[in-house]
Amino acid sequence: MRIAFIVPYVPNLIRARPYNLIRALIRRGHAVSVFTTYSGEPERTDAGRLAQMGARVTAWPAPRWRSAWNMISALPSDVPLQAAFSWLPQLAERAISEVVAGDFDIVHVEHLRGARYALHLKDNSSPVPVIWDSVDCISYLFEQAAASSSSARWRMLASLDLARTRRYEALIRDRADRTLITSEIDRRALAALPGRSSRRETAAQETIAVVPNGVDLDYFTPSGEERDASALVFSGKMSYHANVTAAQHLLTEIMPLVWSERPDAHLWIVGKDPAPVLHRSAARHPGRVTITGSVPDIRPYLRRAALSVAPIVYGAGSQYKILEAMACATPVVAARRAIAALAATDRRELFVFDDAAEAAEQIVRLLSQPDLAARVGQAGLEYVERYHRWDAIAGRLEGIYGESISGKLADTPGNG
Repeated sequence: MRIAFIVPYVPNLIRARPYNLIRALIRRGHAVSVFTTYSGEPERTDAGRLAQMGARVTAWPAPRWRSAWNMISALPSDVPLQAAFSWLPQLAERAISEVVAGDFDIVHVEHLRGARYALHLKDNSSPVPVIWDSVDCISYLFEQAAASSSSARWRMLASLDLARTRRYEALIRDRADRTLITSEIDRRALAALPGRSSRRETAAQETIAVVPNGVDLDYFTPSGEERDASALVFSGKMSYHANVTAAQHLLTEIMPLVWSERPDAHLWIVGKDPAPVLHRSAARHPGRVTITGSVPDIRPYLRRAALSVAPIVYGAGSQYKILEAMACATPVVAARRAIAALAATDRRELFVFDDAAEAAEQIVRLLSQPDLAARVGQAGLEYVERYHRWDAIAGRLEGIYGESISGKLADTPGNG
């Protein structure tokens, strides 16, 4: 197939979903043309790497002032800030011209930030199916952020944009030929949004398919090195509001209970741009918390830690941090909300908790029983090898492309 892949940010190892889907589709013999925007030289370099793996790349510069202007312009409109952020008319017109010229069999558009490109294609009577990969239901995420974020700023921003995000997600869901999502809970949330068309919720469900996230099992691997028996790791972009809230919950609610039983436990918070509030919280526990900031490679931390902790208070979709830890055979202790997109079994492939006391109990148990922890880590590795290989996920996506081209719906709603 000839695939136009419109993604509003350059795919790379951090933006793992589009990067790995593009790579897997190329490996499966498809011709992939990537239309994207970049800000700064590192992202331009990432675009070059896509070309090296075999994609044809059209990348337009998107300076930061342009994104800021897009959002300011969107404030009095019905367009959510997320949908406005990455809009570049030049990129839209280039994609339209190539699609209309008959160069592609299907168009794949990534995220709410790319949704405006999908609408532009539909408004211009795209001759081929347009697939919108919502990834997560952003209005569902905003509902949770408005209620539960530790940041007053993020509670305000989520509340401000929630109503029009709901309307916009419903609009693109109803106009796209197919919609993709990473989890069943997000699929239900997206399907339930009241739309502007006559399409009812059951019909919306039939056009939404769950395509889960995967993990690069060639990159994230066990190393066999000895683990630090008292080290815990929490990883992610530490300026992201959901991660900040989770880290704060871990520092203020869970770890004090752990330290009362295991005063030797040491927490690594690993990820770029840590919020100042995290440094302030960590300073209350001198010698017990390390905040790394940006690191060139997350794998050494995952491979050395005794446990990976995912104390997610709110969120959407799949948590890469869990899949990556499992792929390194690192045992995972996770909030129930964090594993909503996974089929992993509690007490076998990971440990699940519902509150801070249960989280601390499970952390202390696994720190105290390294043999049990090793068995859980191995079971987690086998789980991701079985269910989260990117090639198998790309095969599912390939099938959805084929069904869309032939005009058929997928087998069952949410099948993934």
